[in-house]
Amino acid sequence: MRVRIRGPSGKSTTATLDDSATIDTLRKTIAAETSLSAFDVKYGYPPKPLVLDQYPSSKPLSELDIKLNGEQLIVNNAEQSPARKDATPPHQPTLSSGLQQGAPSHQAGPSRDHGVPAQTSASASKPSPKLQEPSSAPLSLTRKENKEMSDPPEIFLPDLGGSLVLRIMPDDNSCLFRAVASAVMSDMDTVTELRSIIAQTIQANPDKYSKPILDNKEPDVYCRWIQNEDAWGGQIELDILSRQFDIEICSIDVQTLRVDRYNEGAARRCFVVYSGIHYDTIALSLLGMPPEADVKQFEQPLSDEVLPQAVALCRKLQEKHYYTDTAGFTLKCGDCGAVCVGEAGATQHAQATGHYNFGEAA
Repeated sequence: MRVRIRGPSGKSTTATLDDSATIDTLRKTIAAETSLSAFDVKYGYPPKPLVLDQYPSSKPLSELDIKLNGEQLIVNNAEQSPARKDATPPHQPTLSSGLQQGAPSHQAGPSRDHGVPAQTSASASKPSPKLQEPSSAPLSLTRKENKEMSDPPEIFLPDLGGSLVLRIMPDDNSCLFRAVASAVMSDMDTVTELRSIIAQTIQANPDKYSKPILDNKEPDVYCRWIQNEDAWGGQIELDILSRQFDIEICSIDVQTLRVDRYNEGAARRCFVVYSGIHYDTIALSLLGMPPEADVKQFEQPLSDEVLPQAVALCRKLQEKHYYTDTAGFTLKCGDCGAVCVGEAGATQHAQATGHYNFGEAA
């Protein structure tokens, strides 16, 4: 079990607990990470009180009616928090498995303009297509198999003792979060935690993340939506995560070779690859070493040497057509077999029929 503990100063640490961890284990872990002897804890979005005192100290965390794995726990000094006796008992967050009517759809592309600054290289000027918003649920888009990727390209860097390679993420709606987690946390299975960070950051900064910035959606609606496993991430999420982990994230668009840079100037840099409806990670694969030994973060001045090589790798991916043209690709409805052209056509079909499961036609 992994939990992220954010103390009163705003500093966050990630704690890994055994499956047998108890309430007492959690209490001692929080005390050790925050140096507080008396504290109040909140979790989820919107933040809800987690009253540890109402449980027996020996109660296993796995038996709580709250799923803590992947959650961010907000910890405050008890003396500075509202009276704990007024706190409501913990309960299971009520997040729907799909989007509510009118909840936002999300463009996965790094060029999505929400007023969140991302420095863009001049390697290409063509913007990523703007995706239309379905009225009720997110489109589920499945890529067709790219047979040319049976021989994936790489860029050999003898001075670094290895090759730049593409590490492909699972083909699900959490690929952006998995790509970032793979680079900054060496663990792709922290999606829930990263989604929670997004929601809580937006909630804590209402002036910065206002309705016009959030796809013209109310912040509460956006925060509920982004915690759905079906919600895609994009520019807002890359910007927040780059600052959360104090790392520059370079997002390279395979179709245009444009580089969008988030938290530019940070001491460390990582690379994600955007291919239309999917994100992957670039890694330095060391000679003779397993993938677990990959290098995915690069410090100055090495990162400036790696950046053009990462673009060169994406150019090879472009030659293998490792991208989806969301404006002109052909989609087949998984429910009725109807053929649609582009994301716009799929969106129109979804609005008319309520069908949201699409696959890229062969």
